[in-house]
Amino acid sequence: MKLATAQTIVSQEVSVNGAAIRGMIKSAADQGARLISFCEGALSGYGKAQIRRPDRWRTFDWDRQEAELRSIADTCRQFRIFAVVGAAHRLSAAYPPHNSLYVFADDGNLLTRYDKRYLSSTELGGWYTPGTEPITFEIDGYRFGSAVCIESQFSEVFAEYERFGVDVVLFSSYGIPAHFRIALQAHAVLNCLWIGAATPAQTADEGAAGTIGPDGRWISLCSASLEPGFAIATLDRDDPAYEIPLRKARPWRAKARQGDIYRDKFVDDPRSRDRSGY
Repeated sequence: MKLATAQTIVSQEVSVNGAAIRGMIKSAADQGARLISFCEGALSGYGKAQIRRPDRWRTFDWDRQEAELRSIADTCRQFRIFAVVGAAHRLSAAYPPHNSLYVFADDGNLLTRYDKRYLSSTELGGWYTPGTEPITFEIDGYRFGSAVCIESQFSEVFAEYERFGVDVVLFSSYGIPAHFRIALQAHAVLNCLWIGAATPAQTADEGAAGTIGPDGRWISLCSASLEPGFAIATLDRDDPAYEIPLRKARPWRAKARQGDIYRDKFVDDPRSRDRSGY
């Protein structure tokens, strides 16, 4: 299947962002993409960049965002494509929103929503409320999970998805700086996952959107020229390039982590127990 990772210009205007997202969805579908992923805050704007003060969530136009989300859902239905869209998710009036990824199916239904779990100290200062659960969903036999921004620095997020049998982690961030990119490549190769990374166009100069293969290598990249666009990668378990990571390394690592392959090899030997001698 074909995965598109997008970089749109994220503005303070929800309706402008929505139009950009819908246009990108149509273009990706025209090029045969089955799924397109957008950055965190792609629709609502990201807190510190577009909202700028936590108290502005009180006057945020939630009705406009809901209308845009419904319009995006209709676009997915019209062009028969899945989409993952970053947007704040409104909670009750007393609480800051979640920093979320909405997952739309190709029939226009809202399939699920991921709420960012690991928040920075700044985000916890009234910007966002942390989520509590990982999510997975399936498209054409491939299982997907999601992660957002600073979660790139938590290896347990990606290891957990590997245990859940996920094939692809969709990573959405407002910028993918060098240390994020290094970490994502490591998570991909250590867990034998594809990782699709989406970012805004205005941060592409520090790291463009693209997809990393299960061997840790980038297999698609957008332009780093701050221009909107998307990059398409083909996900193929039968690609000979991934025989070692997918057919050998991942199954073996699962057995190694369980420990069963070692238990009958343990020995009761005094030379093993004695750590003081040669």
